[in-house]
This record gives sequence, structure tokens and C-alpha cells, in this order.
Amino acid sequence: MKVTPWEVEGEVDYSKLVKDFGVSLINDRIKKRLDGTHPLLRRGIYFSHRDFDKWLDNHDKKMKVSVITGRGPSERMHLGHLVPFLVAKSLQDSFNCNVYIPISDDEKFYVKENLTFDDALEYSKDNILDLIALGFKPKRTFIFEDFVYTKMYKYAGMIAKRITYSTAKAAFGLKNESNIGWSFYPAMQAAHILFPQFNEGRHLSVVPIGIDQDPFIRLTRDIADHKDFNFEKPAALHAKFIPSLHGNPKMSSSKEGSIFLSDSKREVEDKIKKYAFSGGGSTIKEHKEKGGNPDIDVSYQYLRMFFEPNDNKLKKIYDDYKSGKLLTSEIKEILIVKLNKFLEEHQDKREEAKDKLREFMLKN
Repeated sequence: MKVTPWEVEGEVDYSKLVKDFGVSLINDRIKKRLDGTHPLLRRGIYFSHRDFDKWLDNHDKKMKVSVITGRGPSERMHLGHLVPFLVAKSLQDSFNCNVYIPISDDEKFYVKENLTFDDALEYSKDNILDLIALGFKPKRTFIFEDFVYTKMYKYAGMIAKRITYSTAKAAFGLKNESNIGWSFYPAMQAAHILFPQFNEGRHLSVVPIGIDQDPFIRLTRDIADHKDFNFEKPAALHAKFIPSLHGNPKMSSSKEGSIFLSDSKREVEDKIKKYAFSGGGSTIKEHKEKGGNPDIDVSYQYLRMFFEPNDNKLKKIYDDYKSGKLLTSEIKEILIVKLNKFLEEHQDKREEAKDKLREFMLKN
């Protein structure tokens, strides 16, 4: 198993990651406080945390709290990219808090060898429309691009002075051949995580991220309360990886392995029918006799994570599939209908978002 902010390989052992990273599992007490939130939160896809219980307590005490989660734009957005933003929106809706969304066009420019500067800026604009389309509150949501909102480099410079190269190298696997932009980026990422406090003053902010991004949180927590800043150590929520259509542990950006937010109804149907990994029997007869395994079936997993909010309906799908009453072709059809409905609405809202950019974008 290899899990870094830029690479995930092998079979992921989440229990080992919890132990190695020194994070806490989301317990029943926290889960009870997440009733009514997005399925990603209340069904265990977000499974561990740092100080999220304190974040909830602060909210209950009428103290200021916020959410920060970013996007590295190097391509069109696919379903897996939405995960932290759906959670951020759900937290905003449930707790009426501000949400900050940094667009790290600089990181992708440094890391992706074939990504040009102009392409990074174009992908930023494209991705921002998808984020606005999710329905964030304009007066409580602040989006900014690193290469455009250059005020960020002031904060990153202050932080860079407090991070040694050996620390960054050890935390992120930097190599001697890594370009110096890439080497500097951990300071920029820490500036993102602390930006709500730079902007609003000391308070607790939570970062919904994939578990592979936790090294950024650890580094930032180490410097947050330095006398230069006197900030709260940021909280974090960690997600498991969203499987690709093929059932791989992390959704890829290959055309066959992902559902893109721009996909047509026909493309979605073709991809699900052709590529979605099945937990069903090898034949219809075998499936009806022995049942299927919804726990490894990608169509069921996508319904559980994104597209079936009703717990009773989801349980019926699970039970019917496991008993063999519901066939693989039928569970795929359920997903196709729900997914296409979501994408149709999303694509309409994305067009509307073009007229709303000024309501969300921070300017120098």
C-alpha cells in the first residue's frame, strides 16, 4: 500500500492509515449529530477526523466555525471530484457556516508536466462553474484562484518561513528533481487551510479531504499556533476513496473509469452498462439462486454514496440484490436513471452559474 497526496497504490488498509496518521474514527456520538446531512457523511464514507467533535461543539456554543476545501484543476470534473464539495455544501446547509474554496491552479501547473499555464487557468474557470452549480450560498461562499488572487502568496510566504525543506520533503516525498514550485506548494496549501482565519480571525475551520491529503493537515496543524499566527489548529474530515467504475479503490480520470459531469445520457448509460463492476453471479440463474454482493457492486456503492438519500429505499435495494431478487442489469438501470437526472439538473445549473461568478469570486 502506498498513500501520498499524489499517489495511491495497492489495496488500501484504512485501519492501518488511522493508526499511522494518528486520527480518530467518527464515533456514534458524532454520527448522531450528522442526521439529515449528505449520505457521504452519515453512511461512513467520511470515516475519520481530527477535532471535528470540537468543531461541532464550537458551533453549538454559538462560536464561529467554517469549512475549507479546494480543487486542483487539471481536467474536467468527474463524480469523484465532487465528494468534498458535496460535504462542504451539506455542512453549510446544516450549520449555516462560511465555505472557502481555493482553486490551486498553481499546484497542478507545477506537478503536471504537460499542463501549460494557460490550460491551468482555463480548467480553473471550467471547474468553478461546476462548483457553483452545486448550490452554495453566494454570501457565505468564497472562491479564489491562486494565480489570480495573488494575496495568497503573501500568506504562503509567511508560512514558508516556518517550514523547513526537510520537513516538506519527508511529509510529501519531494525529490531532488522536483521543481522548486512543487517544493513551495506545501506552504501554499497550508495558507489555503488557514485562509479562513487569515480572513476572519481566529476560529475553528474544518477541511473535508480524502485520507491521502492528511499530510497537509498535519503540517498545517504543526505551525497554526505559532506566535506569528496564533491560529486554531484546523479540524479535518477524512473520506475513503471513491471506487472507479472498474471497482479500483480510487476513481481515475480515464474516460472509461469515471463519470464526467459533462457526460451525455448516452455516455452514462454506455459506461455503466459496459464498465460498472458487478457483485452479481456469473449467470442470471446463479444470481437468483445465490444472490449478489452489494458491498463490492459499484452501482450499489454509487447509490449509497450519492444517489439514494432514502435509507429505507437503499436497504430494500441492498436486500433485494443480496437475495438475488434484483438483477445486476436492474440495479445498473436504477443507477443510470438517478445519475442522469442528477447530471441533467447539474448541467442546467452550470449554465446558470456563468452569470453568478461575481457573487462568489474573491478579488485582490
